[in-house]
Amino acid sequence: MISTAIEREVKMAGKLFLCATPIGNLDDMTFRVLETLKEVDLIAAEDTRNSLKLLNHFDIHTPMTSYHEYNKVDKAEYLIGKMQQGINVALITDAGTPAISDPGEVLVRMCQEAGIVVTSLPGPAACITALTLSGLSTRRFCFEGFLPGADDKKARKVILEELKNESRTMILYEAPHHLRIALKDLLEALGDRRVTICRELTKKFEDIMPTTLEAAVSWYNENEPRGEYVLVIEGRSLSQKEEEKQARWQEMSIEEHMKFYEDAGMPHKEAMKQVAADRGVGKREIYQALLK
Repeated sequence: MISTAIEREVKMAGKLFLCATPIGNLDDMTFRVLETLKEVDLIAAEDTRNSLKLLNHFDIHTPMTSYHEYNKVDKAEYLIGKMQQGINVALITDAGTPAISDPGEVLVRMCQEAGIVVTSLPGPAACITALTLSGLSTRRFCFEGFLPGADDKKARKVILEELKNESRTMILYEAPHHLRIALKDLLEALGDRRVTICRELTKKFEDIMPTTLEAAVSWYNENEPRGEYVLVIEGRSLSQKEEEKQARWQEMSIEEHMKFYEDAGMPHKEAMKQVAADRGVGKREIYQALLK
């Protein structure tokens, strides 16, 4: 009897629908999202004024409430309470897919903790759109969102240092008024890399600029950044990382290198094998060097 009651209560609970909205071109709105926004009981929007324009365009009159960075915990508790009463809620962001570099991630986590069903309606995402247009490797990539602000120098330095050795293609968001300093900091931290700068994606003045970090710094010193940007940056090559690793070992003599492993308890033959691997040479070369 208790189990049946619980099942009935779960069935009566509402759902959270993550609804992706266009990042620029309104024709990118999906039929499924349109139907969902019309059918749910409440829409939680990052900016209700901005979202009202979108809803009016598609003749959607579902009630809205605000859900943003500054009320994300309190409002999440409110929305969960509504869903526990059987209310279905759709979450939309200003543009793109909710919960990606967005306070929606908090609502999703809290819904899961409360046992609320969450489902995602796929659609536009600036990070993936930019990646496909970048001409860089798409097999392995990572999304960094926005770098910490220049006012948080410590956190920014830590992130840039981590990205320095990242071998995957990197995707970052940046606002126009921060673009110049971001490009300079990236060039200083990563060295010159290939980068594709995507501006105003899917909009009338969309611009895709494959270039390098050094050339991009020079370009934007002469040209005013305008619009919203996605930066897709080439990862550090694995071969380059291996060469630099070998170069660090080369700074030691072969005798010192052998002593490093043998002092750690490695048998002589195993140490020779590891030294050879570290230096990118054959085991015989190490053996002959030790005979001299």
